Amino acid sequence: MAITINIYYTGESGNAGKFVHEMISSGIVDDIRAEEGNLRYDYFFPVDDNETILLIDSWENQEYLDRHHETEMMKKIIHLREKYDLHMRVERYVSDESGITEKDRTFIRT
Repeated sequence: MAITINIYYTGESGNAGKFVHEMISSGIVDDIRAEEGNLRYDYFFPVDDNETILLIDSWENQEYLDRHHETEMMKKIIHLREKYDLHMRVERYVSDESGITEKDRTFIRT
């Protein structure tokens, strides 16, 4: 059962974008993606909000997510969030093991 967490980082004066740039340039993003159990770690920019960044962070299960939260990387992430004075809104989703239904597939263009 995969766990996906959407984190909306919001700041001022472009700080959310600066945060993402430093996360990438410092190698933290690559390190997280290389962690055992990580399925996805990707940033997106909402079309209607220049001061927010969306992180989609997905893990195989809670155990892997808990291990991630205990790493030194988390201290670095917390430091960068504080450096750029970012606030967060978080959504958590647990995967539906049944997957996409045949009926749903009729609406999906591949």
